[in-house]
Amino acid sequence: MLAATLGAALAFGAPAALAGTAPVSPSGQAVPSAPAKAKAAAPSSQSATWVAGTRAYLVITAPGDSSAVRSAIAANGGTVFSNFDAIGVIVAHSSSAGFAATMRGVSGVQQVGATRTSDVPADAYNPALPANPAQSTTPAGEPVRADMSQIKADQAWAVTTGSASVKVGILDTGVDDQHQDLAPNFNAADSVSCAYGKPDTRAGAWRDVDTHGTHVAGTIAAAKNGKGVVGVAPGVKISAVRVAEPGNSFFFAENTICGFVWAGDHGFKVTNNSYYTDPWQFNCPDNIDQAAIIEGVKRAQEYAEGKGSLQVAAAGNENYDLAHKTTDTASPNDSTPVTRTITNACLDIPTELPGVVTVAANGTGTTKASFSNFGSGVIDVAAPGQDVYSTLPGGKYGTKSGTSMATPHVVGVAALLASTNPGITPAQLRDKLATQANDIACPSDGRCTGTAANNSFFGEGQVDALKAVGSTPPPGKYFENLSDFAINDNATVESPITVSGVTGNAPATLKVGVDIKHTYIGDLKVDLVAPDGSVYTLSNRAGGSTDNIIQTFTVNASSEVANGVWKLRVNDNASADTGKIDAWNLTF
Repeated sequence: MLAATLGAALAFGAPAALAGTAPVSPSGQAVPSAPAKAKAAAPSSQSATWVAGTRAYLVITAPGDSSAVRSAIAANGGTVFSNFDAIGVIVAHSSSAGFAATMRGVSGVQQVGATRTSDVPADAYNPALPANPAQSTTPAGEPVRADMSQIKADQAWAVTTGSASVKVGILDTGVDDQHQDLAPNFNAADSVSCAYGKPDTRAGAWRDVDTHGTHVAGTIAAAKNGKGVVGVAPGVKISAVRVAEPGNSFFFAENTICGFVWAGDHGFKVTNNSYYTDPWQFNCPDNIDQAAIIEGVKRAQEYAEGKGSLQVAAAGNENYDLAHKTTDTASPNDSTPVTRTITNACLDIPTELPGVVTVAANGTGTTKASFSNFGSGVIDVAAPGQDVYSTLPGGKYGTKSGTSMATPHVVGVAALLASTNPGITPAQLRDKLATQANDIACPSDGRCTGTAANNSFFGEGQVDALKAVGSTPPPGKYFENLSDFAINDNATVESPITVSGVTGNAPATLKVGVDIKHTYIGDLKVDLVAPDGSVYTLSNRAGGSTDNIIQTFTVNASSEVANGVWKLRVNDNASADTGKIDAWNLTF
């Protein structure tokens, strides 16, 4: 979910559905958070069939032929906007205040619930196509980012970058398919807009009405093409399913239902869901409208899973204990929020639905991101979600934070798992995501409960792309030193790795993975020392007051014989801050 403002649904703890992002300026630079969503320009399309007061409802029936119920809708002041007979869900519109109560008395109707507390926009009847932005030139070079090193995605690429036969659905604000870092992996044939709850298959209907979906897409599968950034699974195919409505980026239940059914019907192996269903941050089963929302979205999720699709969703950014719910102050976010008392029976959906993988956000390393929701028995896994750099519409790039940014890391790992395990089921994928994760013990924070193996902050732990694709890179090509070496003030320390069994010289793209825990990294000079004593500087007192160097560097070491003792040398040049070489590795 979004962490800072992108819109009503995009704010850190603000009434909104996007699960997490810090806003970004048109230049790609982060800007200060605002309390609520930035509003996009309202579409101008109108329709003669729209009238003020039109509301949307889910009419729930038994799966199968719903013709009798659809006729009853028309006979009682409503219209059928869309229907999903396979799951027994009809999306109906009506401007009659008594419509829902009347329909609840119709034979064959199980539940009826309003999906919003605001009118359906006129745009629903004649949707405007999103803008197709002009593209900036994508910068050359794609240095490995800290978030990718943190989950060892850069090492996993030596095993696989993912299979083009694996399809990933991005249910979000849309995706800029023209972006040079996304176009090579974009699957237009299976992309769609589900805004308002009905598939819109026109070319470009899937495009981004914000920036959020494009950012998510880059983290999952930006191409490994020598420019911009690289996604966790740069060899898989991505499809955009726009479930956000233009002008406000709301994700109403009918949109999510449409998206899940589309995912199941179009063979998506995994979907990314970095949002909650507006307008209710939590849907409570003792509320007649919200009960229908829970049932409708649950059925759609089960349908998608039954077709082989795993749903992965963001936990949210309110620093809220989802296992001990007490109040909701953000709902309904499409009209006037009120403070209400809630219990654990009230669900953040889709993330708390059965079968959905719930993702919390890590900060740097194995810390909990300050904004990330948590909860014993709710969080499944964690991934980096702080200051994630990825693609933005128009060929741009920028940084966002939130559980919205953590979720695509997990989706990328799931896509790699599916690539290396053809025929894997959603249940098996869920199990593998849990078993490949690295345990993280609770910090000294009384809110964190459980064991290192499974706790309320990190669930099963932080995902590990390298373990997901088989734990070990190709034999003889990967070497690491996991021993700790203290970095003292104004001192130099070296950590050795002995390389053997590699023929000839090191490559021109030798990968040096560094994990240094140290406050104020501007104190440090970090060098790779080759067996013959040649020195390759990786970082020279850069980073200022930032903590920790967790990064993979690329070194042209083609003039060096590969076999021998390589060293990571760290020189501390100031007083007051100390740390350690936690681990480092070489990939030939």
